[in-house]
Amino acid sequence: MPLHLIKLAVGCGSVKDLASRIAERMKTAKLQGQPRHHIHITRMTPKRDAELLAGGSIYWVIRGEIAAREKLLGIEPFRDRDGIGRCRLIMQPKVFAVAPRPMRAFQGWRYLADADAPADLGKAAASIAAMPEAMRRELRDLGLL
Repeated sequence: MPLHLIKLAVGCGSVKDLASRIAERMKTAKLQGQPRHHIHITRMTPKRDAELLAGGSIYWVIRGEIAAREKLLGIEPFRDRDGIGRCRLIMQPKVFAVAPRPMRAFQGWRYLADADAPADLGKAAASIAAMPEAMRRELRDLGLL
């Protein structure tokens, strides 16, 4: 059974914003001749990497709720120029909207069991993602989403 990570998408206002940022990074990677994977650098290296790489994803918290995910492809520990240990989280650059779930802010990342992971929105994702953020949140609070 795969294990997942939860991470804050700092500065992102919506799933559309996250997808736009990732698309911009992929354009830059293409121009620089780099592999087209979304890479996020974090300070700590997950210890449960085998479970994460067995089909795990990174679930992104956007404005106080788990809202999207990306499939995790690799975990690469490395040392930066100052000799500080870091970790590259390598993801497939495709964003999947998930059923929104409230989540408080935290530092770093957290593990998320597969049984606790929110479901993908699937076909409804495009129409839900197109809604204004305030409307979507209000519909969710009313139990309509």
